[in-house]
Amino acid sequence: MTTDSLKKALDELSSIQREIVEWDTGSFFVLAGPGSGKTRILTCRIARILDLTRDKNFRILALTFTNKAADEMRRRIDEYVPGMENRLFIGTFHSFCAEILRQQGSQIGINSNFNIYSLDADLQAVLSKAITKVKRIHDVEIRPDKNLLAVIHSLKSRLVLPENCSVLFQDKENGEEAALLYKAYEDELTKSNALDFDSLIFKTYELFTKYPAIAKRYRTVYQYLCIDEFQDTNSSQYSLVRAFTGDEYKNVFIVADDDQIIYQWNGASYKRIEELIDDYSPKKIQLPLNYRCPPEIVELANNLISHNFLRTANKKPLESFRLSSGQETVRLLPSFEDLSSEVSGIAKDIRDHYLDNLSSVAILGRNRMLLDSAKEALDNEGLGAIILQRKDNFESTPFKWLYSILDLANNQQNQISLESVCGTFAQLTQIKVDVEEVIRRAGISNNGYLQQWIKIIQQRNVDEMAREIIDKTFRYLVQGRDFISYINFAKDWFKKLVAVNQKTIEISTDEVFAGYLEELPIWNDLVTQITRLLGDALTLEAFLQELQLHSKEPIPDKDKVVLMTIHGAKGREFDHVYIIGLVDGILPSYQSMRNGDYSPEMEEERRNCFVAITRTIKKLTMSYAGKYNGWYRSPSRFINEMGLFTCNSEV
Repeated sequence: MTTDSLKKALDELSSIQREIVEWDTGSFFVLAGPGSGKTRILTCRIARILDLTRDKNFRILALTFTNKAADEMRRRIDEYVPGMENRLFIGTFHSFCAEILRQQGSQIGINSNFNIYSLDADLQAVLSKAITKVKRIHDVEIRPDKNLLAVIHSLKSRLVLPENCSVLFQDKENGEEAALLYKAYEDELTKSNALDFDSLIFKTYELFTKYPAIAKRYRTVYQYLCIDEFQDTNSSQYSLVRAFTGDEYKNVFIVADDDQIIYQWNGASYKRIEELIDDYSPKKIQLPLNYRCPPEIVELANNLISHNFLRTANKKPLESFRLSSGQETVRLLPSFEDLSSEVSGIAKDIRDHYLDNLSSVAILGRNRMLLDSAKEALDNEGLGAIILQRKDNFESTPFKWLYSILDLANNQQNQISLESVCGTFAQLTQIKVDVEEVIRRAGISNNGYLQQWIKIIQQRNVDEMAREIIDKTFRYLVQGRDFISYINFAKDWFKKLVAVNQKTIEISTDEVFAGYLEELPIWNDLVTQITRLLGDALTLEAFLQELQLHSKEPIPDKDKVVLMTIHGAKGREFDHVYIIGLVDGILPSYQSMRNGDYSPEMEEERRNCFVAITRTIKKLTMSYAGKYNGWYRSPSRFINEMGLFTCNSEV
């Protein structure tokens, strides 16, 4: 029975949106411009299929590029068709691959409780061990170089195996050394029972191609495939899609916009859409109607992006659904002297116009340097501000300890996790346990590291609070696997520790608890998200793997200005947008200028600017200065391409 919320959502669709949502079987390609309602289309289509097939058992697979987008889609679908979550997987490519490898990875030698290494420090440690191994065995001199990881990343993202990579290098000796190092790097990951992000895609592709019957089984289960932001796929992700679908499967529903390809550095390319059309021959529909931006901003966007050539032929320009309000919608501020005066002027402007509604404001910049300067200026004005940027790990001592002890419970021979458990627990309780003693005693007694660590502390005279957490650790993580109850108890324990510490020291200045209060809501939110995502498949190893895949970026406060890079802002929208640093050499970047006005790099920079301006719901303000870091800069050529030099409103 169709819910009222789904009926209402379907009734609110335009005729062309309704046509897309009601598409039944076969391949379908939607070229959806910014603000065209693509999330509504995707969620309504999925909900409608589930609603019409309540007596069926097949599942729907929906892939996107951020967990935030996946969570939003999942929330809407649950509202439209409650109780259908078991017939749906919505997540990133990496989350989907992690689930596949948990279920079937043993076929290619992967343990289900594998770790996911996302931090550069972890990957550099693996690389260092690989270099040492190659030097020792092959007597080859390889110097540690940050570019080595990038080389391995490039090879894996192209699905090139170590034994096949040497021929790709012009220099034969370099190719042979790269092959040895790549192989040693993979061996070290295997030894650590770990995968990096590239491995998740590569290993799943390997599984599907080596065992086609497994891919066929998943095709049978997931009878519909939906991919959001398809323009962001790189060659390995698209190869994975091809391996999943095979030659017969055609229920592929794709949403993309070639004007928002801003991840060329990760392998995204306008050619991917051409490959899709050649491989699947989909029905094609364009959605140029923009519901988000005022018409003045839509005009700017069309003026700007019309200078690009690497886009779909005969693509329609954006159209504004909204009528002009007659109010000032676009401002280009007069040139500032330098970056310091620019961000100071912006901060004062925000104070004067939006002091009572700071959370409606976003400042976007091409790089982190601009954002740091803007935040300092906002701080100087007494305005709340937060820089939102992907953060891969928890940094406060309590949550570093909680994660590491869960990780040690999942893999009781993990020395890295043991070292973290010992170090952070000593910071929290002043109880020191020697790592080498744990390892030595565990070897003698045949215990795992976690059990031996607990045993050593139990033999000591410790206070009641420490005794309690140790007893609960043994009960929930050694005797049983009730890690959710353990997490809840650990958070209560943290509260008690905070209360005790507050009696002797101001908690905000206590190094042990630095960042704890900020990370608490992030941890709670992630536990809720992951528990909902995994459902009945919730296990400790699955939870930890998903935790590694999710960003730990802070949740914005309601009274703070949000600062983001343009890349980070993609997929978001804000009432009032400020774009700073609009000069040649920043936007567009210096590298794109070196490659030429008609280079793919320059076109991507133009798409960056296109993405930035189309985040706006109400008002757009742009600024530039004459000098950055001591270097004189000219106003961005994109300002002229938008036709903006007639706007000279002052701060």
